[in-house]
Amino acid sequence: MTDETPAQPSDGDDAVTQEHARLQAQNLELATLAGGLAHEIRNPLSTMRMNLELLSEDLEDEGTPGTRRMQTRVDKLKHECLNLEGVLNAFLQFARAGQLNLVTCSLNDEVHDFLSFIRPQAEDTGVELRPHLDANLPAVAIDTALIRQVLSNLGRNALQAMPDGGTLEFITRSRENHVTLEVIDTGEGMTSATVEKMFQAFFSTRSGGSGLGLPTVRRIIEAHGGSIECESEPGRGTRFTILIPVS
Repeated sequence: MTDETPAQPSDGDDAVTQEHARLQAQNLELATLAGGLAHEIRNPLSTMRMNLELLSEDLEDEGTPGTRRMQTRVDKLKHECLNLEGVLNAFLQFARAGQLNLVTCSLNDEVHDFLSFIRPQAEDTGVELRPHLDANLPAVAIDTALIRQVLSNLGRNALQAMPDGGTLEFITRSRENHVTLEVIDTGEGMTSATVEKMFQAFFSTRSGGSGLGLPTVRRIIEAHGGSIECESEPGRGTRFTILIPVS
């Protein structure tokens, strides 16, 4: 009979655990601050929009040239209020992206469900969806709601990059201790300068964009202990590659 001493965590393991705890505390603090800030902004913003709606109804009853000009200005203000609410919601998503509710499941299932959801929109824009999902993909511990947000953001961006149709591929593979997800489109592509800045908060090439979609995607993936990379070239499409550790 031999005595077996349980393996003790190494200094490196302790450092990783401490860093993870520090990041979790930092994420919680950021989410709390964001929630408070959102509350302080959302209430007066909602009041403004409600009063603009009432003013708009009053102006519609008048019907004079002067009131029609005022109506145009009111409509612009209502539109800006909606834009601000969109930015606020995007900021909240960005701030809360580091808070995970993990379940062990197949990434293939999440991709399959998302493709079923986005297929009607893809068909309307002439985009062909091509899934290539590894049947032997190992399970991963993920926050399914946040991963769905990642898929939605990348899928929506890809469709917007192919207004005249194209092909959108979702490929899963197993790579050592990770699973990989590749999202590949045949759209407009991006310059190297855009790729370099695309994960920076508030950077956007689209009018009215919040500039928080892709930074939120990266924040979600990194919170899972993974990584995301992008390859793109104008006129040749874009490829996103995501790595997530195996459970």
